[in-house]
Amino acid sequence: MNLRRILFTFGTRLGAALLNFGLVWLTARWLGAAGRGEVSLFAIDRTLLLLFAGLVGGSSLIYLAPRRNLWHLLLPAYGWSVLVSAVGTTVVWWWRQPPAAYAAYLGAASLAEGLVLVHVQLLLGRRRERLYNAVGLLQSLGVALGLAAAFFALRWQSAPAYYTAHILTYLVLWVLTGRVLWQQPDRPRGHRRRWRYVARELARHSRSAHFSNLVSFANYRLGFYFVAAWVGTGAVGVLSVGVALAEAIWLIPRSISQVQYVDTIYSANVAAPVQATVRAVRLSAVLSALAVLVLALVPAHWLAAVFGRDFAGAQRIVWALALGVVAFSMHMQLSAFFAGTARYRTNNTAAVLGLVLTLGACSVLIPRYGAVGAAWAATVSYLGSTLWLAWRFVRAAGISPTELLPRPADAALLAQRLRR
Repeated sequence: MNLRRILFTFGTRLGAALLNFGLVWLTARWLGAAGRGEVSLFAIDRTLLLLFAGLVGGSSLIYLAPRRNLWHLLLPAYGWSVLVSAVGTTVVWWWRQPPAAYAAYLGAASLAEGLVLVHVQLLLGRRRERLYNAVGLLQSLGVALGLAAAFFALRWQSAPAYYTAHILTYLVLWVLTGRVLWQQPDRPRGHRRRWRYVARELARHSRSAHFSNLVSFANYRLGFYFVAAWVGTGAVGVLSVGVALAEAIWLIPRSISQVQYVDTIYSANVAAPVQATVRAVRLSAVLSALAVLVLALVPAHWLAAVFGRDFAGAQRIVWALALGVVAFSMHMQLSAFFAGTARYRTNNTAAVLGLVLTLGACSVLIPRYGAVGAAWAATVSYLGSTLWLAWRFVRAAGISPTELLPRPADAALLAQRLRR
């Protein structure tokens, strides 16, 4: 396990997480629970469109970038992003009936972010990890600065100020990442038949690799839509703050899984990814459990003092999510192994299982417990899908399930490498 790369990735993700925490604080403190709920629903709608854009692109761009001409991958991914932004925005407008201005903001934001995502995934596939991490940091910094300027300099304290800051930030990043992409040695060339072949290959890989991402998104955020419909936008705001606090812990396992995924793709040794995944699962479980424990002990009145009195209930959200957050930190490492070895069906099955559990738990728990019920439903989903992936992994690797459980030697090894 390359601890130096993991620590660098973690450092940049930590910076982005702190900035995102600032965004949560700004929108919660100055817009209240209802305004925070509007911002959260915008973020969920935008993410949903980006996931559909990933059906021709997504993580498959990372997988194919070392193997194909970047231009053969770039153009079909671009075209699909434009199509999804236009059609997806229309569908969201028809489905949720938001104001026309909201739909315009959503279309522009999803397109700008989708094009930047295509750039950075291609560059990550060419092992430009530092740039990939830097873009994640810069987008959070840009939105935070833009929102602060709108709130305090322009006195524009409303949800559209957040939408505008997001769009402008990604337009700048599109230009910057586009310049770096142009510096790659690839140039547009090849017979038309070759371009069509690579486009079909990209779509085929993306459908298999990205299906689990779409279903996982439903596991993450379907509860928000149910809470908005059955409880109200204010409850969505409280739920979003609790979820943001709990899921901030995932920057640890995400940093590990990003490095593991890239290494698995490039690994020529069949046994090496298995050994690295076992270590990553143990490390993620220990670090995430410690972080969750610290967060769960934060008093409710502290949260009310920081975010506003509407958000004291966010502590109960954190407690309901605690076990699920730890379980899913292990899920990320197992999922990276199966994606890196192109065994997408296993990830897809785990995602579908999680979705079934989400739907059942949401229908039972949200009407009775509101936003806290949505958090419990997420925990049920995370536990079920993680157990499935762990079972499949130990069968594929030919190891005992106890190999995935943390042990004292792991802590000693981590301490030794940190001292180095």
